[in-house]
Amino acid sequence: MYLQIIAQMKQRITVGDWPPGTELPSMRHLAVTLRISLITVKRAYFELERAGLIVTNQGKGSFVADIPAIDPHRWAQDLATHLAHAARLGALLGLTSDDLVDQLRTAATHLAEESP
Repeated sequence: MYLQIIAQMKQRITVGDWPPGTELPSMRHLAVTLRISLITVKRAYFELERAGLIVTNQGKGSFVADIPAIDPHRWAQDLATHLAHAARLGALLGLTSDDLVDQLRTAATHLAEESP
């Protein structure tokens, strides 16, 4: 679950939904909202801070870093990992490579339509 939180927060930071300085939901609030353990949220925030994407000020909250450290190589690795998982899942579902490509294209189209 913490990996999903990290992926979603990385995406929002990368596409500019959360510009530098944006205050993030408190860990406790996010845990309650998602109905997950506070420890899970803390782990996600810790990893995001370690990656240089957010900063946490004790007693003030967590914010998107002024200059988020987005490592293109790391993003490429994340993409490769996600695509490998998608390929495995597609194989389990009996999808062909063309089916997977069509679904990826559809997802990209939906994402483009959601972007302002």
